[in-house]
Amino acid sequence: MKKVDLIVTAPHIYTMKGEGVGYEEKKALVVDGSKIIDIVDIDKLSDQYEAEEQLDMSHHILLPGFIDAHMHTSCNIMRGLAQDTNNWMMYGLQPFDNAATQAEKDIGCPVALIEAAKAGTTTMGDYEANMDASCNFIAKLGTRGNVTLMIRSAKRKVYKPGELYEFDDAMGEASLNANIALYDKWHDYDGGRMKVLFGPQGADFVSPELLLKIQKIAKERHTKIHMHTQQGDRETYQIEQRYGKRPTQFLQDMNFLDSTLIAVHLTDCTDEEAQIIARSGAGMIVCPGSIGIIDGIVPPSTAFQEAGGKVALGSDQAPGNNCHNIISEMKSVALFNKIKYTNPEVLPAWRALRMATIEGAQALGLDDTIGSLEVGKCADFIAIDYMHPSMLPIYTYPMRNMVPNIVYSARGEEVVLSVVNGKIVMKDRKLINVDEMEYMSKMNDCPDDIGKRAADEFFAINGTNAQFMREEKL
Repeated sequence: MKKVDLIVTAPHIYTMKGEGVGYEEKKALVVDGSKIIDIVDIDKLSDQYEAEEQLDMSHHILLPGFIDAHMHTSCNIMRGLAQDTNNWMMYGLQPFDNAATQAEKDIGCPVALIEAAKAGTTTMGDYEANMDASCNFIAKLGTRGNVTLMIRSAKRKVYKPGELYEFDDAMGEASLNANIALYDKWHDYDGGRMKVLFGPQGADFVSPELLLKIQKIAKERHTKIHMHTQQGDRETYQIEQRYGKRPTQFLQDMNFLDSTLIAVHLTDCTDEEAQIIARSGAGMIVCPGSIGIIDGIVPPSTAFQEAGGKVALGSDQAPGNNCHNIISEMKSVALFNKIKYTNPEVLPAWRALRMATIEGAQALGLDDTIGSLEVGKCADFIAIDYMHPSMLPIYTYPMRNMVPNIVYSARGEEVVLSVVNGKIVMKDRKLINVDEMEYMSKMNDCPDDIGKRAADEFFAINGTNAQFMREEKL
């Protein structure tokens, strides 16, 4: 009889092994330390293992924890303020972003991470100009971080339409040095629970020389580059005007497209450009909810996959997407691609679930440790309670309907257990290591002051939402 730390039993397990979803029934997940050491039949469990803690999840589904590969959590303090408008950045976000202090943004950050964790996210890909609040909270929360600091040379100012960004080389070097310091402080923290990547904001926001320097440093440190890539027509315009090429061609000619790159969005890519990036070995992160709301566009993730590329899902930021919930992103990516291709067979539910788990891990280069439930991998997993109206009824024959119910019907509240690196971080929907209400209360104290400071610019810009306010439509 072997003594272990944790055993979790359930009638249904989706391991995500192989090319499908790796379904197994009536199994026990055996955890010792930070690793899964066995997956055994429940009826054989008592002969082999004795656990410090055993959880019998009798009406639950076990899954790998979800991966939210791209987040901007400091924007959470501005949730709900920048939807339904053209020029999202200028007419939506800018008045509030200019008004909010860094301290106020730091107050909003933990609540975004709490929301993500309670909806089943165990790996959080935050990407900010200031990562202190995020890293400290992820460390405390107990989840996994795959974090990036934003590197930027373009001066922060309001640019006129068509105006090229002004580069400040000292500013770019300072942000690169801050990213290096973040790497030195947090990379491989707590047995690898935190990974640090390098984060040029985009090819339009840094010089070619700085891009290549970042690439060299990332390769030397055996980590990845997390970068907005051809994320919109503004980037395409900047690159074409400055270098005479579209962004994908520009990056390809620089030999920047390779397996070190994780390319975010690809909003303005053609299918052919997306496939060039995929064939280079780069991964992709698609944020369907955010880009759908901000730009009304469905990025070419399906074309990327057709070329053999791996795609992860991201929630992006709350002022656009309005949530940090990967279940929502699974539904959005499936629905939007069906509509785009006018074909209900495009991007089935099982593929969306893979994008939130093992394919997402492959896109990030983390599939050797997370993304599936396999012996030897980190014990990152969640339990979904199927005794919810959104999950019922449960069929197992002649087909299983649990994956479609998770992707198309669940809302996140069905997630009741979360384990990361073998440690329970949420049980019975209560986060173990943090006081949720404390952080939420602090956040809700901020809007009055931010709103007063933002009001003059908000009404002067006279964007769609300012008009809606005058017309009493909000």
